[in-house]
Parts: sequence; C-alpha cells; structure tokens
Amino acid sequence: VVRLIEQFLKENNLKRTLSVLQEESSVCLNTVDSLDKFTLDILAGHWDIVLEAIQPLKLPDQCLIELFEQIVLELIELRELGAARTLLRQTEPMKLMKQLFPDRFVNLENLLTRSYFDPREVYTGGSSKEKRRQAIADALSNEVTVVPPSRLLALLTQALKWQQYQGLLPPGTVIDVFRGKAAVKELEEEKYPTQMSKVIKFGQKSHVECATFSPDGQFLVTGSVDGFIEVWNFQTGKIRKDLKYQASENFMLMEDALLCLAFSTDSEMLATGSQDGKVKVWKIQTGQCLRRLEKAHSKGVTSLAFSRDSSQLLTGSFDQLIRIHGLKSGKILKEFKGHASFVNCAIFSADSHYIVSASSDGSVKIWSVKTSECINTFKSIGGGDIPVNSVHLMPKNTDHFVVCNKSSTLVIMNIQGHVVKSFTSGKREGGDLLCCVVSPRGEWIYCVGEDKVLYCFNIFSGKLERTLTVHEKDVIGITHHPHNNLIATYGEDALLKLWKP
Repeated sequence: VVRLIEQFLKENNLKRTLSVLQEESSVCLNTVDSLDKFTLDILAGHWDIVLEAIQPLKLPDQCLIELFEQIVLELIELRELGAARTLLRQTEPMKLMKQLFPDRFVNLENLLTRSYFDPREVYTGGSSKEKRRQAIADALSNEVTVVPPSRLLALLTQALKWQQYQGLLPPGTVIDVFRGKAAVKELEEEKYPTQMSKVIKFGQKSHVECATFSPDGQFLVTGSVDGFIEVWNFQTGKIRKDLKYQASENFMLMEDALLCLAFSTDSEMLATGSQDGKVKVWKIQTGQCLRRLEKAHSKGVTSLAFSRDSSQLLTGSFDQLIRIHGLKSGKILKEFKGHASFVNCAIFSADSHYIVSASSDGSVKIWSVKTSECINTFKSIGGGDIPVNSVHLMPKNTDHFVVCNKSSTLVIMNIQGHVVKSFTSGKREGGDLLCCVVSPRGEWIYCVGEDKVLYCFNIFSGKLERTLTVHEKDVIGITHHPHNNLIATYGEDALLKLWKP
C-alpha cells in the first residue's frame, strides 16, 4: 500500500512528500518508468539522466560504488576533471569506496593528476567501457521494478467496478472513498410493479425479440428482429450516447434476427445469438466484436449463458442441441444430445457441474457438464408434451429452479425432479404462460401469459398478489433489473415498457 502511494506521489511530482514517506516508513519505491529506457541510458552513458533516475531509489552500496566509479572514469576520459574530482570527493558512494577499497580510490586520484587517459591501462583483463556499462546495467536492472502507470487509481477503479457489479453502486451514484460506499439507500424491499415508468418505441419491422439488463445494473440491451443490438439508458428510455460507437451510429449488428442475449458475469462482454445459428461476442464498452461463432448451430440460437469465469459459452438451439463453446478457441467443447424438439432454454447450475435445459418436447433435462450425459429427464407439469419455455435458478436456494411451461401453472422443482411449489394464473383458457422472471432476491416470480397480463406471484405465500395488463399485442419476453424494482416487458406491438412499483 505504501509503495502504491509512493508511486502516486512520484507520478504527481510530489518529491518532498515522497522523500519523507520513504524515510519514515523505510519502504522504498525502487521503480523506474521503463526498464528498457533505464538500461539504454546506462549503456549510452547518459549519466545525468541515470543519476536523476536513481536518486529516489534504495540501491546496494556495491552497485552504487561500481556506478560512480565508472562515471568518474568516463569524466576523466572526457577531461571533465572538475566534475570528476567533485564526484570522487563529495559523494557518499565514493567516500564508502575510500573506506572499503582504498586501492581503487587511490587509483582514481592518480588518474585525475595525469595529463592523459589510456583506456588499455584502465580497462584491464579483457574489460572495456562497454562491458563495464553492461555489467552496471545488469546489476541495477535487478534492483528496480517497473509498475504500470497510475496503479493506485487503477486499483481504486477496479474496486469501484466490483462495487457496481455487486449492486452497491447504482448508475449515476458517486462513491465516498473514505466511507467505502456510495450515498445510496439501503437495499430496496422487493415490490411488484404497479405503473409504467418509461416506454421505448421501435419500428414495426424492428420489434424487440430479446432484452436483458447487465449484472452490474448499468445497461439495458435489446436485440431486434432486424439484427440491431442497442444499449439503452433505462432511466430516460433513450439510447446510450456515452458509448462512442452508438453516438456515431455504429451499432452492434447481426446478419439475421436476434433471438437471445447474455452478459458475462463481470458485465464486460455481451453474447448475441441469431436466427441463422450464429453467435457473436462483443465488448460492451467499445462495441467491438471479440469472437464470431459462425457455425454455433445449424438453426436459430435460442439460449445463451456464459460460464462463471467467462471462458465458455453455453448455447441452446432450434436444432435440438445444447453446446458449450470455448471462447478462446472458438471451438465446440461439449455437445448434449437428447431433446426431441427445440431447446428453448439452457442454464448452468450454481456450481457449474450441471446444465438444466427446457424444450418444446415437454421435458426438462439435467445434464452432467463433465460427461455430457443426461442424468435426469422430467416431463413438465400438466401431463402430455406441453412445451417448456424456460427454467430459472432460484437465487436463495440454487438447488431449486422455476419451470415455466405453456400452461396456466408454474412450478418450482428441485434437482431430483420433485415439485416444491406450484402457482397458477387461475385461468382455464387463454391464461397459458409465455415467459417468466424471478426477482433478484427470489421473493417474487413475474410471468406474462397469452392474455398479455403480468402475473405477480409471492414465492413465500404462493399467492397471486397482483395482475397487470402490460401490452396490447402478444408479449415476447420479460427481464428484471439485477438490483432495483424495475421490470422490462416487450412484445409484438414494437414497444419495450419499463415497470416500477
């Protein structure tokens, strides 16, 4: 920590403070801006620059004696006798040399009195000026390190990013570095939505097919039927112009209709899957495409999820397959076969040992990531082959997951396939559920049905607490902000609506 502060002082030219801190803490910075430049200056004999660079460093006496001896020799060779004499008689390393190596000191005194300089006499035993400089450069290089610039500020920035990711730093808030937290309200109590806060309108031919919030709560991203991927300010309902690529209208783009989106856990990368079986991975801050998986699947990609370390990507598809792709290699690492119809959703278990998948064949399957084998198959609730739309891990109890199928009943199951709880819209007809989302702390399940109604189920009581008509045409999907009571719904009416309590 002290060295980080010392580096900050050095970079900001606060030399006196740096000197006092080094003296009082007995911790020395011993860094140079560039090791290559430092070495080159020694090899080129730029001694004025070298002396300035080593001034704040704590170096072994032996290294300093060798360095100063060489500088004195070279000054004598250049006939800069006044400077050589001053260096020899008035610097600490040379005074130490006089005590420890009197013969060498006397030799330098003798060279000063001569009217000529003979390198052969000075550099004996196969030595030379160049070799001596090289030896000094090697010795000094071992004593110093190079630290990336602005290390203290970089670490503070990383810490703030982590706070953001943890949800301790909502968008637009300012961190109080001393208190270590932002001036924000304590965690909001989870409440169901009652009113619309914003609406984003899309063209009739560019309605939203998928949308998600980033895990750090900073971004709302939509993927449209025309291939456009857009990042929104969900507080204003406007496109994010602070992202340079969007300000200059260079949007992230797929060649075909978007079907799914997923963020990496650190919110740095966004994966997008399209109708033509392709996947792209983007850097959200720059809009740069980092990886293309041209043949992720032979048909549309319906589901995406990053592994916890963001090195792999889990995909599900209309081609009935589930795959894991390596992001570095771009290769298919694992394939999971067994569903008899579209795979609508595939997610990692909390420990990443299993995959839970939902399919239009009416089943939920549990797969081993290690062996790629199907460990368990559960036919969805309500009998028959009712398509399963999605599965969602429960935040508090990750052995439980929500199963949303095309019926008016929603269930929570455990990994063994037992139904732990069930919820129903209460409708015999027209109340089949299309999509659902679990609130961040797992207190509510929000579903939208074919009737365009949002159903708000309280997980603890099992009751349907609220219903709300959200769209006039069919609803396509729903997503929840990771920290706030904010829900986004989108439908075939080409609108994305944001809802709040």
